[in-house]
Amino acid sequence: MASLNVGNLGEYLREQRRNAQLSLRQLADAAGVSNPYLSQIERGLRKPSAEVLQQVAKALRISAETLYVRAGILDAERDRDDVETRAVILADPSLNERQKQVLLQVYESFRKENGFGADADADTDTDTDAVVDGAETVKNPHS
Repeated sequence: MASLNVGNLGEYLREQRRNAQLSLRQLADAAGVSNPYLSQIERGLRKPSAEVLQQVAKALRISAETLYVRAGILDAERDRDDVETRAVILADPSLNERQKQVLLQVYESFRKENGFGADADADTDTDTDAVVDGAETVKNPHS
């Protein structure tokens, strides 16, 4: 079953690379991985680490979480709305990286508060008030 996930990941990566009009070599260079290694991922012969997937996602300007689901790192049934919401936030070009992270922390804290984020990482275990203060700071950086 894992090789099926890796195969689906490879097919998806190839499709995304072609949509971005990048050669295999160009994507490998942009992601900081070797051309042969990326080729093996696309052909379903290798299962990349989360770090490599994050680098490839950044180079393709797509959500790393989408790649994590396709690679079997995240459970595909793990609340698709959650993954899609995170993907939209991460893809928003009008937000800088810090704003995206703060927004994701606020989102996760509300999910936990409502009983949906019980299995979330400890990294996002942030007090809601502190995160909201941070979001206000990001929202109005000139004050």
